[in-house]
Amino acid sequence: MALRDRFKNMSSRGSQARREDQSGNGANDEAKGKDNGKGNGHGEQATAALNDRHHGLKARIHRSMVERLNLASLDSIDPEIFRAQIRQIITGLLGEEQIPLSEAERIALEQEILNETFGLGPIEPFLHDPDVSDILVNTYSQVYVERFGQLELTETRFDDDDHLMKIIDRIVSKVGRRVDESSPMVDARLPDGSRVNAIIPPLALDGPILSIRRFGVRTLDLDDLLEIGSISPGMAELLMGAIRARLNSLISGGTGSGKTTLLNALSAFIPAEERIVTIEDAAELQLLQPHVVRLETRPPNIEGKGRITQRELVRNALRMRPDRIVVGEVRGDEVLDMLQAMNTGHDGSLTTVHANSSRDALHRLETLMLLSGVNLPTTAMREQISAALDVIIHVARMSDGTRRVVGVSEIVGMERDIVAMQDIFVFKKTGVSEEGRVMGQYEATGIRPKFADRLKISGVTVSSSLFREGQVI
Repeated sequence: MALRDRFKNMSSRGSQARREDQSGNGANDEAKGKDNGKGNGHGEQATAALNDRHHGLKARIHRSMVERLNLASLDSIDPEIFRAQIRQIITGLLGEEQIPLSEAERIALEQEILNETFGLGPIEPFLHDPDVSDILVNTYSQVYVERFGQLELTETRFDDDDHLMKIIDRIVSKVGRRVDESSPMVDARLPDGSRVNAIIPPLALDGPILSIRRFGVRTLDLDDLLEIGSISPGMAELLMGAIRARLNSLISGGTGSGKTTLLNALSAFIPAEERIVTIEDAAELQLLQPHVVRLETRPPNIEGKGRITQRELVRNALRMRPDRIVVGEVRGDEVLDMLQAMNTGHDGSLTTVHANSSRDALHRLETLMLLSGVNLPTTAMREQISAALDVIIHVARMSDGTRRVVGVSEIVGMERDIVAMQDIFVFKKTGVSEEGRVMGQYEATGIRPKFADRLKISGVTVSSSLFREGQVI
């Protein structure tokens, strides 16, 4: 709780500082506006004029620098030597412009031009901010970032749509992709593993849209999730035992709810001597075991050929003698092969799926199985699911931006033609505080899971008092 409070205070102080900067040193500009009877209009006009002047200066220096440098030979130039050359050029160009700048302003301008030349331009600083989890560019004039689960509008902007398109082209060209009117949507990945999606006109009506899901600088482990309240000690104890006892587990949740984070944290309890094969659409998992084989799908090339799907990778993984298969997220026909693998000796496998609840996750799996092209009756699909899965862990993103495990459920078999499931632990929401923080507690439902015997046989001891009805865990 204290950790979240500190994060929130940091964000509030940052927002306050930005508001003061934007209004021209806050109270001083307001006082000046009141004196001339026009509010702070003059202050806003002066700030806008100063921003336009800065953008114009940066654009002119960048153009002149590109003309004077051989950018094609950058790979063979020492970065420090090149930075020195940049500094000399900027100094000369500023002298030509006859614009006085402080040392701090000069350094900031130099960094912006370097970002413009080699990085992602105005949004490059966000890629180095460990608190930013998402960067959302809604046309050139609007950039949002997510910090600690909360979206905030930044003052960052691109010059125009062409400026934003240059940055998008820079991203996708490095991975052999293209984006244009004939191919207006593209997925890519930055060198640090961050996922990128871009969509441009005519599909995006107002201009190019760029979305970047940051790749975490440090993967959160189970201790971190306990500290920030994303999971309870009782839930953690049971789930650690489930992984060690080789129960097949499915993590469900909405977009950005923390499914991959939880999958990473739980995978740490897979024994080091086991051979693990991971399969992902975009590599995010960071398993620490020594015997891990990582596989990743491949999109089609510019000619539309060469695509490798998750289903092909799952099938190939079965030939690689895995002890466990970990699929980052099932989202297509690969779910059928994944469930069959769970049913044929690959116990202890894990995967995630987009769903709004634990029950909805089962319906989602049925829908994905239909995409396989295999004509299975509904009852047969449900029997396959009930036989393959042992545990469903549902995570959710709360209204205050926090992520929580809100339910741990057990698959207990079939009741007629329905998959039978029972909740073991739940998060009960009790209200919202004045600060907007979601209040609640983790409780046991009073049901002792049937897989408790499997835990005991595997040498995992879980106290029976943990399952007492109403027990705060």
